[in-house]
This record gives sequence, structure tokens and C-alpha cells, in this order.
Amino acid sequence: MFKSYESTRNSKLKTTASKAVLKGIAEDGGLFVLRDIDKCIDIENLKSKNYIEIAETVIGLMLDDIPKDKIKECVNKAYTNKFSNDEITPVVKVGDSFITELFHGPTSAFKDVALSILPHLMTTSYEMNDIYGEVIILTATSGDTGKAALEGFKDVKGTKIAVFYPELGVSEVQKAQMVTQEGENTYVCAIKGNFDDAQTGVKKIFTNEKLIKEFEESNKMFSSANSINIGRLVPQIVYYFHTYVQLIEKNEISMGDMVNFSVPTGNFGNILAGYYAKMLGLPINKLLCGSNENNVLYDFIKTGIYDRNREFHKTISPSMDILISSNLERLLYYMSNEDNEAVKAMMEQLNSQGKYEVSVEMKEIIRQEFYAGCVFKEDTEKTIKEVYNKYNYLLDTHTAVAYKTLMDYKRETGDESVSIVLSTASPYKFSKSVYESLFGANDKNEFEIMEELSERTGVPIPENLKGLKNKKVIHTKVCEVNEMEEFVRKIN
Repeated sequence: MFKSYESTRNSKLKTTASKAVLKGIAEDGGLFVLRDIDKCIDIENLKSKNYIEIAETVIGLMLDDIPKDKIKECVNKAYTNKFSNDEITPVVKVGDSFITELFHGPTSAFKDVALSILPHLMTTSYEMNDIYGEVIILTATSGDTGKAALEGFKDVKGTKIAVFYPELGVSEVQKAQMVTQEGENTYVCAIKGNFDDAQTGVKKIFTNEKLIKEFEESNKMFSSANSINIGRLVPQIVYYFHTYVQLIEKNEISMGDMVNFSVPTGNFGNILAGYYAKMLGLPINKLLCGSNENNVLYDFIKTGIYDRNREFHKTISPSMDILISSNLERLLYYMSNEDNEAVKAMMEQLNSQGKYEVSVEMKEIIRQEFYAGCVFKEDTEKTIKEVYNKYNYLLDTHTAVAYKTLMDYKRETGDESVSIVLSTASPYKFSKSVYESLFGANDKNEFEIMEELSERTGVPIPENLKGLKNKKVIHTKVCEVNEMEEFVRKIN
């Protein structure tokens, strides 16, 4: 008997794993979740296994109606010879802690890990459910998801993909990666607004019954490549287990030792994958949530009040410039003992008032499971410089937030557990900010700075970023948020 996925907002809206991957989001706007998750992964059985083998175990368990041979096929297509490091997500020691490098994929960001496999999971699910026509992938991005999704779905049969990004809210490198994207089925549009505007616009399209019907009449259905799609979130669980196995093999921990993970957090998907890993049996002591100036999650973990009614800041860690953290809805579901009605009420409050408060019991559980850190620009820059000068290791502006959060946590608590920082992007995706953190102001463009940064640090530029500035611009569309629906209509 296969497990059922249900909407966070309505337990009666149920579906299989493969159909949840195809749908992306539930009909009522809720996110698909598993009601019962057991600690069913025995880490002893993962010892000596490589990334691909661990991925087969974890993804096969979570997406259980997809046949094991198909999971194996998807995993191998996604990761074999597609990453610049054989470990896929290698672990390196930096000082007294560890960093898991998630940026060795085709676009030099952690989103590659999940978005390399999602197209294969989606086409497999498509075939399993006898669906004919096209799947239209709609994705909002704060910078990294967009390019990784475009690259993953490029020319994939039976799909078209539209990516929306904030016009002034991404780095030059991130923008260049998206607007130069090739592929007959790729569409890119800059939004006059921030990431939250783009994300809200996409969610409105998913629940627009008139538009959905129009597309269905043309034999097309909508889905998502954001981590609101369970098929995007599940592959991210893998690198938590793989990190733990690597540390055992390096003799840095023993089987069963508790560890901490520090994660730079915006939309809450990456850190939520860690919570799923813990529910599945990984010995995680604490999940450390690192925020920048847009510190809505920091305040939530500290107070239990989620309030997006605040100034939106454009920061040097733009992929975290988010005030509506969609995946937090899944955490609320589990923290409320799978109370769909309570989650629905909180989401309605968020939509109508821009805020909600969780119960006293939920506040206590959240504080037990998570630690919140908040790192502003000055400390981010200082951390980049200190880590480079002390350890000769180059952090990007997002990883620096997580690294400083970990240092603050250790100082405050005295916790000496082995701790891992998840590094979410190559420093060369944010070369100007990283360079200026180390060497001071530089008025050149990001591509010239990229080369100077490499010359001065000796850290090589990823191959996929070399020559980016000379690639042909293909996508130039800019629109208002209320024009997103019309942009999507033109894809039909």
C-alpha cells in the first residue's frame, strides 16, 4: 500500500507521491505532505554508500509509488558525470567545523542537487499516470532556483518552463545565467517587484480556476520547480544523510553521534529538508536557521509570531531576500500534530493580516528543534574576511550568514557537538560582494571582479561561469506583477 500525500490545509485532499510531484501544489493552495513519517532509515545500512546509492534509498522511500528501478534510473541520469566533484556534495573541514559544499552542479548553486533530478522524476510520474499533453512549470526565483530549473528542464520532452525573477533583486551573474538560457521550451521574465511578489503571483496562477481550465482544454497542466513541490524538496534530504556518512568515514564522528546543521535560510526549503532527515532517523541535535536583514524567520523562531509587515531589504545575500517563507507551512503542519485546520487558519491570517502566531506548545517545540541567527551586512563581510584570512577558505555571502550563525550558537550555548554549515553557492555568483569583503571597493562589473578575485585568492572560477558575460542574451521580457498571468497565457 502506497503512502498518501495530503494538503497541509485539508486532510481530504490526498494523492500519490507521483501525482504530488506533477501537481506541485494542492488545489486549495496548500503544500503536499506525508502525515506519518517514521524513523525508518538505518544509517548503518548507508555506511560506505556513495551519494547515488544514498539518494536511491531516501528518494525511493519518500516517493514510494515510483518503482525502484525508475528511481534508480532517475538518480543515475541526474548525478552521473553531471557534477564537478565525484562526491556530489563533498564535506571539507574549516576550523573546528565542517562545510558541505552544495555548489558543484551545473549552475554552481545548491538548487542543482534537486533540480538535476526533478525533471526526471516529473517525466517518470507523467508516464506512470498516463498523462498526455504538456506540463507547464512555473517558478519564482530569488536568483538560484531560476537558472537551475531552466537548465534542468531545458528541452525536456513534454514540458515548458517559465521563470520569474525580481528585476533588481538578483546579482549580475545570476541574471546573466537566466537571460542567456537556451532551450526551445524556456521562458524568462523579470518582475517589477521583489521575490515575494513573484512567488505570490505564481501561487495565484496555481489557484486560478479559469486559467487552469483554459490550459486543460489545450491538454496542459501546471506544476512547479520551487521547493513547494515535494519532488524538489525530497532530493534535498539526501545530502544531510550523505554528509553524516562522510563524517563517519573521515572518523570525525561515530555512528549515532548527534550533529548540528547551520543553514542560510530564505524560503525555508533547505532547512526543512534537514528536519525531514531528522524525522527519518538522522541524529540531528539542532537546526540553525541563519537570516539576513530580512529576519522574519529569526523573529518567528524567537517569538512564535510570523509577521511579514516590515520593510523589505535588498542585501548582499539576495537569495535570502524573502519575507514569505513558503515551506514554513509544512513545518507548521508537523509542529501542530498534523492539524490541517490550524494550518489553514494561520495561512488565511497571513494572507489577510500579514501575520499569525502559533500556540504556546508549538513555540516550545520550535525552540527545541531550531536556533535562530541574524547576520547583517557588516558581520557577513567580516565573516568572509576572517574565514579567508584564517583558513584560506572562500565563503559566499549566504554561506557566511550560516557560518556566523554557527559561531554565535557555539558561543551562546557551549555546544561542542560536531557542526556542519551548508554552503549554498559558489562565491563567484556574488563576486563583487565577496571581493569587497576581502579587499575593499571595486567599481568594475561582476565579471571583471570575478577574474580579479580568482587571481588574488587562487580559487578557480567554476567552468560554467567562465565566459558567461559573452553569451548571447535571449530573454529580455520585463513585466508588472499583475501581468504575469498574461505572460503565462502566451505560452499556451
